[in-house]
Amino acid sequence: MSKKIKDKSTGSFVTDYYGKYCFSHKVMKKYLSKSVYKKMLAVQKGEAEMTRSLANLVAKAMKKWAIEQGATHYSHWFQPLTGLTAEKHDSFIAPTPEGSVIMEFSGKELIMGESDGSSFPNGGLRATFEARGYTAWDTTSPAFLKHDKAGLTLTIPTAFVTFTGEALDKKTPLLRSMEAISNSAIKLLRTLGNTTSKRVIASVGPEQEYFLVKKSLYNQRPDLKLCGRTVFGSMAAKGQEKEDHYYGAIKEPVAAFMRELNIELWKLGISAKTQHNEVAPNQFELATVYDSANFVTDRNQIVMETMKRVAEHHDLVCLLHEKPFAGVNGSGKHNNWSIATDDGIRLLDPGATPSDNAQFLLFLVAVIKAVDIYSPLLRASAASSGNDYRLGGNEAPPTIISIFLGEELEMVLEAISQGKTVQNQKGQKLEVGVTTLPKIAKDITDRNRTSPFAFTGNKFEFRMVGSSQSLSGPNVVINTAVADVLDEFASRLANCKNKNEEIRKIVVETYNAHKRVIFNGNGYSKEWEEEAIKRGLPIFNSSVEAILEYAKPYSISLFEKHNVFSKQELNSRVEIYLENYLKDKNIEAEVMLSMAYKMIIPSVNGYIGKLAKTANEIDKLQKSSKEVDDKLTNVPQHFILSNLTLLLSQFTFQVVKLEEELKAVANISSIQEKAFGYQDKVMPQMEIVRYHGDELERLCDKKTWPFPSYEELLFTL
Repeated sequence: MSKKIKDKSTGSFVTDYYGKYCFSHKVMKKYLSKSVYKKMLAVQKGEAEMTRSLANLVAKAMKKWAIEQGATHYSHWFQPLTGLTAEKHDSFIAPTPEGSVIMEFSGKELIMGESDGSSFPNGGLRATFEARGYTAWDTTSPAFLKHDKAGLTLTIPTAFVTFTGEALDKKTPLLRSMEAISNSAIKLLRTLGNTTSKRVIASVGPEQEYFLVKKSLYNQRPDLKLCGRTVFGSMAAKGQEKEDHYYGAIKEPVAAFMRELNIELWKLGISAKTQHNEVAPNQFELATVYDSANFVTDRNQIVMETMKRVAEHHDLVCLLHEKPFAGVNGSGKHNNWSIATDDGIRLLDPGATPSDNAQFLLFLVAVIKAVDIYSPLLRASAASSGNDYRLGGNEAPPTIISIFLGEELEMVLEAISQGKTVQNQKGQKLEVGVTTLPKIAKDITDRNRTSPFAFTGNKFEFRMVGSSQSLSGPNVVINTAVADVLDEFASRLANCKNKNEEIRKIVVETYNAHKRVIFNGNGYSKEWEEEAIKRGLPIFNSSVEAILEYAKPYSISLFEKHNVFSKQELNSRVEIYLENYLKDKNIEAEVMLSMAYKMIIPSVNGYIGKLAKTANEIDKLQKSSKEVDDKLTNVPQHFILSNLTLLLSQFTFQVVKLEEELKAVANISSIQEKAFGYQDKVMPQMEIVRYHGDELERLCDKKTWPFPSYEELLFTL
């Protein structure tokens, strides 16, 4: 039996404070009667409706728990299409006629709230005068206490919808998609003889990457403050090429930040499991444990918020942009996705018997088909302004969607498809018969970090997701796409005469039809891009192209069929995501112009004047004395002066050109055309301006340069 270890920083045992700010099942058991707790479990499982009387009882218990912890306010917490979270705080305190106060919180206030949602993106789902948005309690995600300088606030995860039920948020479609994959998977399991499982749960384990920089340096960089990334910055002499930061010893200031971060997350019942240095200097990663996709999506938003808040306590700033520093690795959020039944059957786990493996292979080829058919939507789910800077780089998968299975598993599928007998890597025969399927080793894959969608044992790792993105979008697409294929398989098996033979046919036909998406090689190679084109795989190099896929007929058909999105909701998202892209690019361009005009050009002019003055003094000295040391030759000064003057002239010309491109794009009325304008005109011009600006930094005196360099930002903590 292990001993309890006291945490010196808190003076308490971790087990004593773990989950203290989460209205978990442990807390519910303490504050609810057995009968009420049982009813609440049934509601969470979708087996019963939430009644007003039950809501009142839960609200009473939740209020009691929150007040005992020190909370004075409650908030409906939701995830609008800004990509951030939103909350409106209301006090428990209600005045009485006698002049005192009572603490109130009813079931009605718990279940539903009303927000002035006029400023949240809606993409045409509401008229301007219909400003109200409604928040509805998500019973499957536990309430928690948010701790900040305002004190403790009872925070209730909610969906955010219009009066008529259209989704204005990230949570509602995710919940719908989880129901879709559960329904389709149970339908398939019933045809395989499973009569006990009631639900199938999509689960996720995210790996969150981020950068830390000193707050004092951050505050001197308008681009970091307003854009989350640097629009100028010359690489330091040393970057990540030695790979000495990856998994290296964690520096003391970072260790202190990580320690507090862990404590804050553990209090919320969030199991922060793994932490380490990432590849780029001052880049790090935090991985949390698996749980249901909805629960984890909520918790990941909390993790990001907590990272930013805790960093402030250590005079640091947490950067979640996908590519804050050009020239070094960017940050992703690896989305490890799997599915399992409510009674513990892992559906992507190879089994011990032919029937178990028949089930495994059915679900495996369903994912293969779903990824092949709906790869444009997967790419769209990872589309963002920030991710465009990251995808295709040496630290991120390419923009071509492919699946990594590993050589042995691919060999098994090839053998099944051809009716052959093969041997595994240990020399054991894998008998492939007509009515039976082979016993497959459970650990048959290795990670392929160049693959966007890799099978890693009993899960798929979708590595394309950007670090600042919500986990909702990618998992909505994965859940719905796989649900569609599972539904098709279930229909085939329900109407067949020979089930074993039909299973074999499904596996063989599906694999042969969709194996073009399987690639186990180097996804960064030029050869793979050429091969992908030959295979007919879609390639979306920009977010603008990918986002438009949401409104295509096949996308509308898929999401409407499974009641995840309506056509109107999809069209609204295309508009909102394009608007977000436009706003990001416009802010970046405006910040670049401001830094160029107000900081770089004046500073370089000043430095040129300083050099010119020094050069003139040396010239005078050379003319007045025949005994001047050869070391005082004026050639270097004139050379640098000439180069700087020419480069500043080129830089200024390109800055003016950027301003002109920005004005031209601003006059375009169509959102779609404007987005392409930013992509095709503004962004390339920004790259040209950056090149010249970074060259100026390289030639200028460090003391003259108007903002902190990469060397300071990436190697100082």
